[in-house]
Amino acid sequence: MNRELMELFDQCTKNATEEELSALESLLLGFHKRQTGQNSSYIGGLLHMERQITADECILTVPLSQIVNNPLGILHGGITATIIDSAMGTLAASLLPEGFGAVTTQLNIHYLAVGKGEYVTCRATIDHKGTKSMVLSADVLRSDGRKIAQATGSFFIIEKKNVNN
Repeated sequence: MNRELMELFDQCTKNATEEELSALESLLLGFHKRQTGQNSSYIGGLLHMERQITADECILTVPLSQIVNNPLGILHGGITATIIDSAMGTLAASLLPEGFGAVTTQLNIHYLAVGKGEYVTCRATIDHKGTKSMVLSADVLRSDGRKIAQATGSFFIIEKKNVNN
């Protein structure tokens, strides 16, 4: 496996442009963040997510780069959705007792403006917490303060012991 991986790395870097090398460096740094525990998930590491959690909100900040852009050179809508889902899911999970988790059952997103600038910040808040489900809201803002998306999400509360059954 290691030899094949090194061969792939050599193939990817042999004739790579500066932009491609920069993208690869960003991906490897993100992988390293997960590997060293700076991020709790690979997606968090790859997107270089920084998070702040309080009792009633989760704020995720993601730097913008060519890694997260669509072919038009603006933030990909699927990445925006991932950031929203991550912020909401992190907040939902933080509100649950040990042994329980939250999984997304519905995500509604209204895209309002293009994602561009230095970074985006997603702020998720709780709207309803029941015994079996939760509803959360989130706004995503660009670095210039313009709102680019607003969303709501529903989450089931599950026991972690039942996840692999």
